[in-house]
Amino acid sequence: MLKIDLVLSATRKTFSYLILLSVGVLLLFLLNLWYGSVLIGGEAVINSLLGNNSGTSDSVIVLNYRLPQAITALAVGMALGLSGLLLQTLFNNPLAGPSVLGISSGASFGVALVVLSGSVLGVNFLLPGFAFGNILLVVAALIGAFAVLLIIIFVSSRIGNIVVVLIIGIMLGYAINAIVGVLQFFSRSMELQEYVIWGLGSFSKTTLTQSVYLALAIVILVIISFIFQNSLNVFLMGRNYARSMGVNTKRLQFSVLLISGLLISLATAFTGPIAFLGLAIPHIARNLFNTSNHRILLPAVIILGAFIALVCNFISKLPGYDTSLPINAVTSMIGAPIVIWAIVKRAKIRQS
Repeated sequence: MLKIDLVLSATRKTFSYLILLSVGVLLLFLLNLWYGSVLIGGEAVINSLLGNNSGTSDSVIVLNYRLPQAITALAVGMALGLSGLLLQTLFNNPLAGPSVLGISSGASFGVALVVLSGSVLGVNFLLPGFAFGNILLVVAALIGAFAVLLIIIFVSSRIGNIVVVLIIGIMLGYAINAIVGVLQFFSRSMELQEYVIWGLGSFSKTTLTQSVYLALAIVILVIISFIFQNSLNVFLMGRNYARSMGVNTKRLQFSVLLISGLLISLATAFTGPIAFLGLAIPHIARNLFNTSNHRILLPAVIILGAFIALVCNFISKLPGYDTSLPINAVTSMIGAPIVIWAIVKRAKIRQS
């Protein structure tokens, strides 16, 4: 009877946390629409969303700038949080994150190619006046990210050892970063500056249409990931145990790599590489909910990812200025201490 009461109490606590975080996401989403270089009243924000004051400056700011930024932050937070959890489970490594497979580097390589080709042709594709500059960057980043993802999946299908796949992913990242460094060396100063700014990450690079399509694609991948929650729980017990329980570990490895890679590719293509979110969010979820059960962790990292991304976007806005801090500056300040704390706590648990 006591055991049942404890389970019910833990379930109620988990459900309460998820509800509170969901409410927090909604409030932060609205705060991101209200807060910025120009403060817009709550009533004006609601009217803008409902289309009651179309054409006004408040409506233009909310619908053309702040709403796409908030949707992008929400979607990318979900994507990076989920991909971080999936990769940490697959590799059984608390330091696994979106950058370990080299997919983010692949996206950077695609953008660097655009920068270099612009230098060679005498055209700066990154200038605001260039009609297809933003779309070209997104396409180039997606192609670069997908190319690396295909290599990783091919290697994974040929090599069953997941540690070898991890090492190859890391080495791919180093090799691609080296090539990007060479491309940066041959780029003109103006384009190089724009590329560096792209590499700092931003949630404000999308239009409303792009942000909606990005969010829909990520939501579909999030829903698909829930199919594997039981298999991931079994996989935590070890590959051999998972096989003995009827889990097709090779198929699970392929599916997790594909979902994670697509999430990282989409997020990086539209926002640039975002640091620490994918690495830190799974640690926060495990410690907040005190569990390794993916039935809880999957929704937890999704909601937490959206929550923390919106917090970072909120912090990055500078009142009184027409610009924002690079989002990586904010995510690194928040994420680095969390990862250090998680490593220290893990070390203490092993020693005890």
